[in-house]
Amino acid sequence: MGRRATINDVAAAAGVSVSTVSKAVHGRYGVSPDTIRRVMDVVERLGYQSSLGASSMRAHRTGVIGVLVPAFEPFSAEILKGVGAAVRGTAFDLMAYAGSQDGTGEGWERRSVSRLSGTLIDGVIMVTPTVVNVAGEVPIVAIDPHTGPADLPTVESDSFHGAQLATRYLIELGHSRIGFIAGRPDLRSSVLRDAGYRSALLEAGIRFEPGLVGVGRYEEDASRQLAHELLSQVERPTAIFAANDLSAIAVLGAAHELGISVPDELSVIGFDDIPEASRHVPALSTVRQPMQRLGEVATRLLIGLMNGETPEQTHVRLPTRLVPRATTAPPL
Repeated sequence: MGRRATINDVAAAAGVSVSTVSKAVHGRYGVSPDTIRRVMDVVERLGYQSSLGASSMRAHRTGVIGVLVPAFEPFSAEILKGVGAAVRGTAFDLMAYAGSQDGTGEGWERRSVSRLSGTLIDGVIMVTPTVVNVAGEVPIVAIDPHTGPADLPTVESDSFHGAQLATRYLIELGHSRIGFIAGRPDLRSSVLRDAGYRSALLEAGIRFEPGLVGVGRYEEDASRQLAHELLSQVERPTAIFAANDLSAIAVLGAAHELGISVPDELSVIGFDDIPEASRHVPALSTVRQPMQRLGEVATRLLIGLMNGETPEQTHVRLPTRLVPRATTAPPL
């Protein structure tokens, strides 16, 4: 070549990105053995030598696990409690980072991982990400993952079965006009809860009615507006299943504003079992997903990856269960 080989030369010759070359050369997580061999063959052939200073800096471990959340809301708070319990007694510290508070929306995880990895944190737990995969120089585990095939290790609850439990319970109480307020359509949990709702209707011989379904995106304001629309119909639903507890609490607020008695005139059930669900008056019926357990499992999986271990499972699904309370009853 007539000059000293650069990392760009290696990347071009190996047909990979510069970041992949860096990971392969410095033995970082996230590169397949075949790719490492191909990169190292090119490194040897071109005589590339990485900067020892840069290598030393990048090899430095911070001892910090980063938890990236879109916002600090009840679900994320419960996840953080589980992560905190899992790191207790280990050599790791915990840093929580809300990456989309500036309203940048989709893809905030990529920017956050780029800012934090390698200098501030040794590994990342992403909660309800907005993208399928995020490339990073450190191990990453996703909780409540995005739809689509994910290369990242993931931890989630059994949303499909949980939604079936909620809808079947309402049907067993005698309801047949059951509304559904769906969550974020880009999350697998929301897609599966929608599918579980429809599955329970189908097995009971109840016709699916699109007019009884809307998207609340797991957000309180959007769900309250949607609940007003559903409950203002001439033939309004006698029960509503909301895809998370915040949305269900918004339904209760809308019902109160419209003078509809719960559970006498309307049954409401949520999903999550956040602390506010049992404290609400009346106490909210819901489907419990083990939120703190999600954080614990994701943390242990991440620590294993950071230590170079091969996990037994890279996609973990935890069970859900029905928690009937005071917001559900047979229809009048």
